[in-house]
Amino acid sequence: MSVDYTVSIWKEGEQFVAHAMPLDVASSGESPEAARAAVEEAVRAFIDSCSNAGTLEQVLEEAGYARDADGKWRSPSWISLERRELAIST
Repeated sequence: MSVDYTVSIWKEGEQFVAHAMPLDVASSGESPEAARAAVEEAVRAFIDSCSNAGTLEQVLEEAGYARDADGKWRSPSWISLERRELAIST
């Protein structure tokens, strides 16, 4: 079985945070590479946990995944990843 996901990485203080979309799984590390490896391990644990609980298909469908012709789970097609700014009054 195969599940694809998109990872965004940003820096918070001295740590790098990696977020797997659309699974909403995150982890961190001291470098972008370490954060990427940590989130891959976290995604694997999340998928294993859902599979063991018998909820993997439901979780993936709720996250917007669909099976392709080869039986692989495919995440939604991302249209854009943007950095936006919103002015707020205080």
